[in-house]
Amino acid sequence: MSLLDIRSLQRSEIETYIREAIKYRNACTSGEPVPQVSGTVCLLFFETSTRTRASFESAARKLGLHGSFVAPATSSIQKGESIRDTVVTLDYAGVDCLVIRHPSPGAPHQAAEVFDGGVVNAGDGCHEHPTQALADLLTIISRKGTVEGLTVAIVGDIVHSRVARSNAWCLTKMGARVRFVGPRTLLPKDCSLLPVETCDNLAAGLSDADVVMALRLQRERMNGYDLGGLAEYTQRFQINRESLKLAKEDVLVMHPGPINRGVELDDFAADSTFSAIHNQVENGIYVRMAVLANEFDKLRGDA
Repeated sequence: MSLLDIRSLQRSEIETYIREAIKYRNACTSGEPVPQVSGTVCLLFFETSTRTRASFESAARKLGLHGSFVAPATSSIQKGESIRDTVVTLDYAGVDCLVIRHPSPGAPHQAAEVFDGGVVNAGDGCHEHPTQALADLLTIISRKGTVEGLTVAIVGDIVHSRVARSNAWCLTKMGARVRFVGPRTLLPKDCSLLPVETCDNLAAGLSDADVVMALRLQRERMNGYDLGGLAEYTQRFQINRESLKLAKEDVLVMHPGPINRGVELDDFAADSTFSAIHNQVENGIYVRMAVLANEFDKLRGDA
């Protein structure tokens, strides 16, 4: 009854989410009434967030759901309450669906074990971020028409990126070729277990790429040895006007945010007509509407 990762989804399930997200996007952009959903959703965020939190809140509001936000600093977690007890408390408090973001991989899965309603993973450590991958998929399809047969280069701090892992599973299930590109110290050691190619050279990594997705350097997760000099990284792996010439002429530039301008992207890459970064944010709302509506359909037994 929960969306915990992309890896366990079938292609048909991914297609259903995208199809429903498009319906919500069409309704919202045309001014048509959006079918309302009855229930309560709680955002339990153990990590800071702008895009994910705002889009889930917007999605819940557009669906007519009653929503609340809980952060550790303003909850009983600050007093020593365990995550398990917090989740159980929210269950007994009448929350129907829990959206959880946590720095520990697997935390949403643990929550789902003790929560009777739906649980949506809004990012767990370096594991997965399924709704972001669905939003990225919808963005590529909207701009390119399809993802089937495309080459997607994901560039940067791959080892710490849950977005990269979810996109690897999501995009390859839909027929894309995914390439991880970055310094060797920022490429996962378990790449052989993922459906991807790897490359530690930007020129080779961007060759024939239809889509280039840059990632933020997650220095808060690094131990100091993952990255050499920042200037060296920027020189070797920044996506900019010159490096984009290595990809296809109609390349699509993406970034899940937040962006560190001048590091992983320059202003041209972020703001040019090639960029779909703002589309990713908007599509995140419609995808999360589809995900939340699906969770409440399952609670009612309609799905």
